[in-house]
Amino acid sequence: MPSTDMNTKHFTVPRYVDTHIHLDMYDADMASAFMSGLGTTDSVEYVVAVSMHLGSCKATELLALASSRVLPAYGYHPEQELPSDEELAALLRWMDQRQSQMCAIGEVGLPYYRREEALTKGEKFHREPYMELLEPFVKRAAAWNKPIVLHAVYDDAPIVCDMLEQHNVRKAHFHWFKGDENTIQRMAANGYYVSFTPDLLYETEIKQLAARYPLRQVMTETDGPWPFDGPFAGRSTEPGMVRSVAAHWAVLHGLSEVEAAEILYSNAKRLYGF
Repeated sequence: MPSTDMNTKHFTVPRYVDTHIHLDMYDADMASAFMSGLGTTDSVEYVVAVSMHLGSCKATELLALASSRVLPAYGYHPEQELPSDEELAALLRWMDQRQSQMCAIGEVGLPYYRREEALTKGEKFHREPYMELLEPFVKRAAAWNKPIVLHAVYDDAPIVCDMLEQHNVRKAHFHWFKGDENTIQRMAANGYYVSFTPDLLYETEIKQLAARYPLRQVMTETDGPWPFDGPFAGRSTEPGMVRSVAAHWAVLHGLSEVEAAEILYSNAKRLYGF
């Protein structure tokens, strides 16, 4: 069993963080219920609320203003149409004005699933404009020393790693990651973090990654409101599901649930600085 290199045994109540959730995509009542539960006994302490575009960023900002336990991340999700030059400029100006208030930049990255869908239909798809879209966010992550929350899987991940290395970005969080062996080793060596969703409980590929990625570079997430299968089929995704993720990760590493939860919590705290 790998050494945890952390003093976790004195904790008796597990602490959790949902490091990737689209809180603004829930209805107001559900989002309010989640927020009121943050920091309560045996619950999630913090959530990192990512954004999709400028309107989403503004909604996320309001949620963060309502609760100090909602950590806002602002960006432009790649699995959608490219923004116009004016739309991108407006978003970047808006972010520049909130540099000190934002927790991270995200969600940003490259559109793997959009590209695969287009290619399956026999349509052309050009990745280069999305790479150009990503670069100003990467530059800001470097200049501001902020974590960057990334949607970059499979053959998109090495391209994103190139960009991160080019701009000397160290605080990188690859959410719901899938990729090849060389990229996994590269990410781990660079100190990049990955986070696991509830599909850790039933997806072999995810289990294998979770069993071997460095313990100090792993976190929990839900990507809510995205739905899950297995024991979560038919249920609405909510932040508390990270407890199951942490418990299963504990089993993979031969740790107690409290030890595992504290490692995962400490990792999120180290990256996001709450």
